[in-house]
Amino acid sequence: MNIYDLELLSWDLRQQILDIIMAGGGGHIGGDMSLLNALLVLYENHLNITPATVSEPERDRFILSKGHAMEAYYAVLCHRGFLDLADVTAGFSKFGSSYIGHPNNKLPGIEMNSGSLGHGLPVCVGMALAAKRGGQAYRVYTIIGDGELAEGSVWEGAMAAGHFRLDNLCAVVDRNKLQISGSTEDVMAHEPLAERFAAFGWNVIEINGDKIAEVDQAYCQAKEAKGKPSVIISNTTKGYGSPLMENQAGWHHHLPNQEEYEQLKRDFAAGKGRVQHE
Repeated sequence: MNIYDLELLSWDLRQQILDIIMAGGGGHIGGDMSLLNALLVLYENHLNITPATVSEPERDRFILSKGHAMEAYYAVLCHRGFLDLADVTAGFSKFGSSYIGHPNNKLPGIEMNSGSLGHGLPVCVGMALAAKRGGQAYRVYTIIGDGELAEGSVWEGAMAAGHFRLDNLCAVVDRNKLQISGSTEDVMAHEPLAERFAAFGWNVIEINGDKIAEVDQAYCQAKEAKGKPSVIISNTTKGYGSPLMENQAGWHHHLPNQEEYEQLKRDFAAGKGRVQHE
């Protein structure tokens, strides 16, 4: 899909995410909005998987390590035909529903139950290593939250990936600089992230993750890297899409009231309108 159409679609999906959260009475709206572009571009332009190939051995693998951003994942999976949007919206966070607040591998297209932070990258290392040793060509992707980088298992996985030269592995860090307890920069400002991954033997690509064209180009660059895994450090805005919630830690899992809901709708519509007039 071209960049213009992706940008238009992203605003529609932001509205769908908002509606899913409102219907379910909760969700992690801030992080949904910051990582949506990475998810959308990956599934639309780069990930080799369809609803018809979810069990094929050569399919690409994706794990949402930042599993609490599930509403964005639902929106993308519905758009790609893995799930039905009306079913997800009606069932999200309801008793007995499969549409829970974290990835559920009982649903088509979801590889692994995730959301216990720090697990996604190590599991992806195993998947990528299995492909190498089995002579398979599939690629493996994960999206990690920047708050998640406090987990030691992330860096153990990073070390292993560099050691095994897993150039079929790509990790995206959704660096929105906020977590539930406040700023991630209280720690990370003293630990340059690009240099840290490079020291573990990774190909480092740093972008403005709010710009869809940069996200798309970064995935292309990751595919071209040989002999080392790639990490895309995606500098994003928590709550991207509305001044009401951008860069506000309080919107980590805030449920909008009706007035806020209407304002967000207007902001998303205005965002789409700006794309159409550019």
